[in-house]
Amino acid sequence: MYLALAVVHLIMCFVLILIVLLQTGKGAQMGSAFGSGASQTIFGTRGATTFLGKLTTVAAIVFMLTSLSLAMISSRRSASSIVHEETTTKAPANPAAGPSTERAPVSPTPPSSPARR
Repeated sequence: MYLALAVVHLIMCFVLILIVLLQTGKGAQMGSAFGSGASQTIFGTRGATTFLGKLTTVAAIVFMLTSLSLAMISSRRSASSIVHEETTTKAPANPAAGPSTERAPVSPTPPSSPARR
């Protein structure tokens, strides 16, 4: 369920980006005010604004719903940690024996001699 919702969310991200990029800016109508009667939009002079505006609204609502759903699902999932699993599975074989008191032999380091020139 989580994976399917994450895939839908990712697809909606790309769809929303494409819809926003297809829309014309607010200042794009300035050319038509000075005699440029031909508008170069796919959906006509006025149709693109309403169609893409509604499509943007729908895509934004679906995006928000998938975002909230993913947040709710991820907060309900049980928190599991690899570190927690390792500490519980690596218990000592004989807990009554306690920690080992033996130390590894330490080799003495030779004293450093002054550098000769």
